[in-house]
Amino acid sequence: MKTAIVIGTIVATRKEEGLVGSKLLLTQPVNMSKEPIGEPFIAVDTVGAGIGEFVMYSTGTASRNAANKPKSSIDAAIVGIIDGYDIRTDLFDDKK
Repeated sequence: MKTAIVIGTIVATRKEEGLVGSKLLLTQPVNMSKEPIGEPFIAVDTVGAGIGEFVMYSTGTASRNAANKPKSSIDAAIVGIIDGYDIRTDLFDDKK
């Protein structure tokens, strides 16, 4: 899984049958400091995320499985909303 911030919604009245009924969100990949990395992409929302939320997402087969649509063209799915996190930076100190 990777992290992103939801930056918008996508409306597509005509789409592949496997996407019918799916909420589509525009997501910006970010690092754990919430700094943008890479290009925005469209993801299927499986958890009820909204604009501005910090989320985790899966890609490939895992995303299709998360959306319960294993034969669809889904390439990315939001699978969780991140409420908080703790990172231990002392693990990387050279003074061990």
